[in-house]
Amino acid sequence: MFFDPMYLILVGPGVLLALWASFKVKTTFDRYSRVALASRMSGAEIARELLARSGVRGVDVELHDGFLSDHYHPLDRKVRLSRAVYEGRSVAAAGVAAHEVGHAIQHHQGYKLMRARQALVGPANLGTNLSYVAIIVGFLLHLAGLIWVGIVLFSLVVLFQLVTLPVELDASRRARVQLLATGIVGEAEGRHVGKVLGAAALTYVAALITSILTLVYFVLRFAGARR
Repeated sequence: MFFDPMYLILVGPGVLLALWASFKVKTTFDRYSRVALASRMSGAEIARELLARSGVRGVDVELHDGFLSDHYHPLDRKVRLSRAVYEGRSVAAAGVAAHEVGHAIQHHQGYKLMRARQALVGPANLGTNLSYVAIIVGFLLHLAGLIWVGIVLFSLVVLFQLVTLPVELDASRRARVQLLATGIVGEAEGRHVGKVLGAAALTYVAALITSILTLVYFVLRFAGARR
């Protein structure tokens, strides 16, 4: 099924966009990780400073393994930063650290879309793990009902990514505002931070587009098989 020309035509552009977005975020981070902050603050210091100034209590900032593995875990209430961000004293480190703090602030303020995203984590994981199995087995055994189950499960993945995109964009907006308002970065540095965060946002746009195109492919493939 994945060598179907229809799949390549429909989903191929999304996959290429995702690959380009991944390349873009890595190269942009690498470029601005070599641009030192005038404040000389590390990503960890910036994260703690922004949390304190935002009135967010009980959130720890800790080192996390992996390259660009940075994230905020709402259940553990931890901002986890990769070494390049945690120890980095660059424009790139500032942008990523502030972005993750942006998620902590969203959680603290009860941002509705973030709450919706959290509610969708379980269903989306279920869709990720079972949708392809249900669809492939359904096609192999000619079980229309099972195919529809798979399509519905995959729709949960698309819904999760649809909600995730504005959550990520909002966290990036908060990050840039906080960094400028506190004086941690200057105007010129703020523009560089915007480029880092913009590149990161592309990965979420690409993931959403790829998932939507994949869902369209499944529906059209199923409709074509029934004729």
